[in-house]
Amino acid sequence: MEKEEYILGSPFECESGEIIENLKITYHISRHESSSVIWICHALTANSDPSEWWPELVGNGKPIDTGKYTVVCANMLCSPYGSSGPLTGPSYLGFPKITIRDMVKAEILLKRHLGIKSIDILIGGSIGGFQVLEWAIMDPDSIRHAVLIACGARVTPWATAYNEAQRMAIEADPTFFKQKDAGSGKEGLKAARAIALISYRSYKGYNSTQHEDDENALFARKACSYERHQGKKLSDRFDAYSYWYLTHAVDSHNAGRDRGGIQKALNGIRAECTVIGIDTDNLFPTEEQKAMARHIPNAGYRELHSDFGHDGFLLEYEQLIRILEERTFLRPAAHKHAAQNGIQIINH
Repeated sequence: MEKEEYILGSPFECESGEIIENLKITYHISRHESSSVIWICHALTANSDPSEWWPELVGNGKPIDTGKYTVVCANMLCSPYGSSGPLTGPSYLGFPKITIRDMVKAEILLKRHLGIKSIDILIGGSIGGFQVLEWAIMDPDSIRHAVLIACGARVTPWATAYNEAQRMAIEADPTFFKQKDAGSGKEGLKAARAIALISYRSYKGYNSTQHEDDENALFARKACSYERHQGKKLSDRFDAYSYWYLTHAVDSHNAGRDRGGIQKALNGIRAECTVIGIDTDNLFPTEEQKAMARHIPNAGYRELHSDFGHDGFLLEYEQLIRILEERTFLRPAAHKHAAQNGIQIINH
């Protein structure tokens, strides 16, 4: 996949009414003139190259075949990997707060810029699933099949509480509000990531991988070491300002806002949908996905079994591949539609 940039030549109005000048979207794309289009919406701290973070699914010869399909993934707004956000200006905490709808609005502009008329498969997990859902509502005629993984129709108080705890950890770092450079808030980000990991994993997952090797150990250390390692690992590649903004974006998610409620919004989705839950997901329990599937007119529910909670959508790739093969692009109809669609990709 090739890495490219799109810069909007006019002001971008956010849902809050604030304006972003010179909005930029960094994205990866594999171009194929007469192929199906698969658009991937990435998760919270991922980037626009899905072959890096979903390597079992995306790549040449993989189920989402970059050698066969037009595959697009855009770096969402406020992520630090190239698109507009707190590191691009106005700097740091002067950037507008972004909603999920703002992210999708920007991606729809990118789709039009690329000359893509319709998307055969739109897929995403977690905050990526939020984007898939919003897109299916905001631009209903352009999506044939939407795959929503480990997400819900509205952020719950449970998820927001986790987000606020992470923001409190970041804000407790005295360097964060000084806004001196992209490294400000680094220690707070480490703590925030440690909090987040507990919500991403499960009781069984932690107990099976982080138990003490010495059954007579005086103090438990292995889980502590793991938490610190993961905190440092994220802080080495991410920044506290982007993370802070993205948690607020998660808290904006409400598919029913100004649409007459969630049920009415879901009832209006025209795309065929596959809604996937994870049986040990503590952050977005399966009751949320089942509720979405009940209210979306043409939806099917499937479930992943995992010992590793919310992160199962990144880890249980064999189960996920089987669901995708059953429900989506490996069906002959997908190839037939692509030929009829007359998709043209415009190089800029």
